[in-house]
Amino acid sequence: MVGPRRRKSVAFIVLGAAMILVVTLLYIGWGLLNWRTGFLLFLGILLLAIIIAGIVVNTIFLVREIRRNEQQNAFINAVTHELKTPIASIRLYVETLQTRTVDDETRNKFYRTILSDSDRLLGTIEQILRTGRLGSSSRGPERMPIDLTDLVRECVDRARILHNVSPDALHFERGEILPILGDYDEVRAAVSNLLDNAVKYSANGVHVNVTTAAEEGKYAVVRVKDEGTGIAEGELKRIFKRFYRARGTAASRVQGTGLGLYIVRSVARRHGAKVWAESPGPEKGSTFVMQFPMAKLDTVR
Repeated sequence: MVGPRRRKSVAFIVLGAAMILVVTLLYIGWGLLNWRTGFLLFLGILLLAIIIAGIVVNTIFLVREIRRNEQQNAFINAVTHELKTPIASIRLYVETLQTRTVDDETRNKFYRTILSDSDRLLGTIEQILRTGRLGSSSRGPERMPIDLTDLVRECVDRARILHNVSPDALHFERGEILPILGDYDEVRAAVSNLLDNAVKYSANGVHVNVTTAAEEGKYAVVRVKDEGTGIAEGELKRIFKRFYRARGTAASRVQGTGLGLYIVRSVARRHGAKVWAESPGPEKGSTFVMQFPMAKLDTVR
């Protein structure tokens, strides 16, 4: 037997369905009797929807264009600084050497500074030129057998000399031979950019650990872990965009063009590889991972 509460519920459901049916029939009947008015109303609603959609799309493109212009302006300012600063420094030391008599120790110190500024200037120019080549090239990289472990070791040695840090500050755990196929210069540029970033964003002393390893028997992986400024969760993917600079007080003090990680991502894509960043959050360090498809071991022997 159906209880009184259930009968009431069924009655309310039937009543509600009947009311919806009546309203629907009334609207259909009104539409049939006033089809011209209904047709014009439909066209009006459709036109309004198209106008609103157009405004939304236009606003989205406008915001993107504003952001792109802001990034390009920031890039121009950063490049101007990166070019002017070493040039001004080189000019100052050369003028000092020309106009004053200095002892051998001071002269050698000036020479080291000039060479360092020249390397910085050359590095900025190479980044800009490499970005242009990677962005305009439709051809794939010229692949050759590479031992990723040996290439990373070379990049670590270079970074220690360039940034004047000790082996303990920039530590490399050499692993097994990791054969990959790729463009040597492009892969070296990508790894070097990861190392340079790790050193530059180490706010309270350089503590960088670099490792290479084979994973799942088919990937050659390099990891660059630092204890620097860290990255907010919302920026872990954005930092690989061209001209993008990480936000935050500590990160904003680091000079750069915003092209380094863009080059890393471009090289990874051209080689069928992957790159991503991991970080617990701001001021908690970060880890950058590049994962290349492994080639046969005998290709690098």
